Amino acid sequence: MILPTYFAVTEEATGGILGLSLQAFVIQILTFILVFLLLKKFAFNRIVALLDKRHDVIEKGVRHGLEMEKEREKLEKETDKIVREARHGADEIIGDAQKEARDILREAEKTAHKKTELMLKDAESRINEEVEQARHKLEKDIAGLVSDVTEAIVEEKVDAKKDADLIDRAIKKKRK
Repeated sequence: MILPTYFAVTEEATGGILGLSLQAFVIQILTFILVFLLLKKFAFNRIVALLDKRHDVIEKGVRHGLEMEKEREKLEKETDKIVREARHGADEIIGDAQKEARDILREAEKTAHKKTELMLKDAESRINEEVEQARHKLEKDIAGLVSDVTEAIVEEKVDAKKDADLIDRAIKKKRK
């Protein structure tokens, strides 16, 4: 009988068969409840508020990132459109400039051709005038020579009027 009493005392002192003590268990539950209440009163609200705040910041950042991505795509489309329009405008300007350059070149060629024609006509008229002047001078020189030769042959002086008539007749015969 001493043995069951020994075990009873030992079991009570050591916390029972499974090592559980009702007194220690109650103290641990009371400590847990006290710590939980203290944390709930002083810390949980702040922690939850801080987590909510962080969640809101993260959510705003994600929304902002998505908005920025949409804005970037929109700006890329606008930029591409502006670049296409600028290229189209530049092509039109280049085409207009080339057409204008061709027109200016044609006009310059026409003007140069007209000037050349005028210069040729002017030169031709000058040449004709100079030829005519040379012909008149030559006729006068020939008339003088013929008059001198005739005077030497006839040995008398022929008056200027007779002399001119003879020369004109001789020249007219040569031209025919």
